[in-house]
Amino acid sequence: MKLGGQFTGSGHRVISAKLLKDGRIDLEADEPRYVSSAVYAKWMKGPLLPGDVLMTSEAPLGELAFVNTSLDWCLGQRLFAIRPKKNRLDGCFAYYALQLRQVREDLLGRSSGTTVQGIRQSELRRVRIPVPDLSLQTAAASVLKAIDDRIALMRETNATLEAIAQALFKSWIVDFDPVRAKQQGLAPAGMDEATAALFPDSFEESALGLVPQGWRVNQIGKVVEGVYDGPHATPAEADEGPVFLGIKNLTGTGLDLGDIRHIAESDWAQWTRRVSPRAGDIVFSYEATLGFFALIPPGLRCCLGRRLALIRPAASAGCAHFLFHQFVAAPFQRLLAKHTIQGATVDRIALKQFPSYPILNPPDALKIAFDDLAAPLWARIHQNQAQAQTLATLRDTLLPRLISGRLRLPDAEAQAI
Repeated sequence: MKLGGQFTGSGHRVISAKLLKDGRIDLEADEPRYVSSAVYAKWMKGPLLPGDVLMTSEAPLGELAFVNTSLDWCLGQRLFAIRPKKNRLDGCFAYYALQLRQVREDLLGRSSGTTVQGIRQSELRRVRIPVPDLSLQTAAASVLKAIDDRIALMRETNATLEAIAQALFKSWIVDFDPVRAKQQGLAPAGMDEATAALFPDSFEESALGLVPQGWRVNQIGKVVEGVYDGPHATPAEADEGPVFLGIKNLTGTGLDLGDIRHIAESDWAQWTRRVSPRAGDIVFSYEATLGFFALIPPGLRCCLGRRLALIRPAASAGCAHFLFHQFVAAPFQRLLAKHTIQGATVDRIALKQFPSYPILNPPDALKIAFDDLAAPLWARIHQNQAQAQTLATLRDTLLPRLISGRLRLPDAEAQAI
């Protein structure tokens, strides 16, 4: 439905196709927009109900989300709401059935378009999905949803852990809260005496403005082992092998390995000739999608894709977590925006100039103190990410067998525990 020009400052939230990703509705993925009750009544027959399935009709086609509560949202353009018939099709089962390979192929086969693939409602109605006995539907969906719920919980936990680390960095290194407290003759809140002693009680001028007394401003290249560019080509895709990281795998402050490209072992030496990423390195995007950074987690064997570069912290007091948080913090992101080169097709950061950019460099003891607090948080984040990926692989393995009824439910539940 076309809602342009009908938005208001409040009312019914409009759900756009941008908000559907990875099987969920991410309300933070786009600016909130609203319509009045009159517009809502015109376009919506009623509220979304538990069991409804949302699906994008194009750009991209077939992104899904399951609705588990009543919502008075107004659907925007490029969205379908699929409401299963009661006592015939379980909504949660339909959500998973629409992810089956053969169903996706049927969906794509009925799409049309030259620049973007889309599907009309009349064609969507013709897409075939399996409809076994209702009791089997609900049982299969319950196992798959239990796995997805565990994955969602891990993601929420990781978001909380990362927020804790970012809040600590902001307090110490961006807002200088401990320094300001000591300047006023107060003890810094929430830290022991040994940590408080690492902070001075006054400020001085620097190239980055007022900074704590004795803290240096250095070029990036002076405080890291190196900054390395990735290959400027794309290797042949393999069914298995090391991961070929792409911009699509960067979320802004982390990695999403739900959709990965593999390279063959025989190509490994060629594509890691410039650098072979290792745990603790920091990978970032310097073209098209700018300023996304991520720590390389333990156990990930990967190579850099196009438009990605890598920062290797110094072996001595490199403090990877301190560096990473400085790169994703607002002051450095503003610096990147200032140095962005506007291109005819894509914007970019001049990678040759990147090592000359200034960053704040406190004494090593303080950086180490921050890393001692942040490292356990990120270790748990990496562990949760690995476990979530394992669960996602299990879910994708069980999906066709459960939907078709080829796998007995007790066996599936045992595997999901």
